[in-house]
Order: sequence, then structure tokens, then C-alpha cells
Amino acid sequence: MDISSYRQLIPSPVALVTGANKGIGFEISRILAEAGIFVWMAGRDSGRIAAAAASLKKAGLSVDSVPLDVTDPQSVEAAALHVENVSGALDILVNNAGIVNERRLNKAGEPEVIPPSQIELVMLRQTYETNVFGVFTVTKAFLPLLCKSQAGRIVNMSSGLGSLTQRSDPTWGYSAINALAYCSSKTAVNGVTVAFAKELKDTPIKVNAADPGYCATDLNGHSGPRTPTQGAEIAIRLATLPADGPTCGYFDENGTVPW
Repeated sequence: MDISSYRQLIPSPVALVTGANKGIGFEISRILAEAGIFVWMAGRDSGRIAAAAASLKKAGLSVDSVPLDVTDPQSVEAAALHVENVSGALDILVNNAGIVNERRLNKAGEPEVIPPSQIELVMLRQTYETNVFGVFTVTKAFLPLLCKSQAGRIVNMSSGLGSLTQRSDPTWGYSAINALAYCSSKTAVNGVTVAFAKELKDTPIKVNAADPGYCATDLNGHSGPRTPTQGAEIAIRLATLPADGPTCGYFDENGTVPW
């Protein structure tokens, strides 16, 4: 990943990453900070996010923590005000926070995805509150700060499971995963990405969706074959795009993902 071209656009950029206390969000924060970018690590549990930031500070990295619950508009507004008061602007926003709540144990005691016809409406609402409405709320709150940047970047963490093309293809490797709430929420995230990218197309801000791949995180019970560090790679790339980089796209580390 060549971050130098982005650093030429903004010598001292500031980033904010949601869901940054663990997993892919932590790795995104670490890698950005190692590249000389100041990172606000955001999370809903103030103790855990402070501890995560402290661990990177001990390594000599420029990070700080800010409590932020993406499902609470007041929490989001308070975080945006804090970042504005301390940093003055924001150059990179990574909407990483996300949940999966439609799993249960089968008769053999093994975890399984609840079939679409059997999930409860509350599960769907909870998933969308974090994965979709949270992305919208955070993006809207921080957009005034991003508009102050000479090269603003918004990265929305999606999933290959958000691709309607891939999910409807029976030959795709993960087509058997039929998690209605999670999959459709990531499809909606892609829609949010396109909408903001279209609105901001005549500005320096680039908005893209990232597919990190199936990574071993708390989200899936650490069942994925990829590491959080590998999952962070595409987010870092999109967060530090050069001036001629793409916007309104959907990418994994190998290139474009079909919508």
C-alpha cells in the first residue's frame, strides 16, 4: 500500500474509525497511525476504546479515543463536536462498526444462521440500527468536518455478502450463507455509499465501499480464514486514495466487487 501519495495531498491527516477497539477496526487504526496519520479510535464502550487507544499509544503511535455509539445520535454529535474542537477538521472516516445477531445453536450445539422466515423483526431492526442507520448518522455528523479537508475520504465497511450479484450466484463460494439481516444490511450500506458519492462527486471527497473478506473476528466467532490485518488492507487503500483515485465504487483487495 502506497500511502505517500495521499500524504502529499495532506501532510498531517486526521482519521476517525468506528468500532476501533478490536478486530478489523483496531487494525485499520494501527496501520493508519503507523503511516503517520492521527487516528481517533471510536467505540461505544468508553473503557474498551480507551484501553485500545492506550495500547497503541504505548507503541508510540498518534491516536486517541472518543466514545461513540453509532446508534445514538447524541453520542455521535458529541463525538463530532469533540473532534472538531480538538482537531479542527477530519480527512478520513472509516465506518467500520457492525453487528451480526441472527445466529443460534442447532440441536448438535453448533452455531447456525437463523433462516430468513424465522428471524424476529427486532433482530432486523437492531442490525439495521448499527450497520445502516449508524453509517448514515456518523457520515452526516462528520461530513462538515470532511468538507474542510483537501482530500476527504469516506470508507464504508461492507461485505462480499452485500453483493446481490454474488449472493444470487449458486457457484459463489459463500452463496450458502443466507443471513437476511446482515446480508441485506450490507447491501443497504452499498446503497448509502452510492448516494453520498453521487452528492459529493464534484468535491475532493471520495466515498467507497470496502469488502474485507471473511476474516476471523468476534463478528463470526473467529471462524473466518483471513486475519483482521488482511481485512484492513482494502480499507487502508481506499482511505488513502490519491487525487485520481476512484469514488462511488465497491472494492476488495483484488479489485472491483460486483454490486
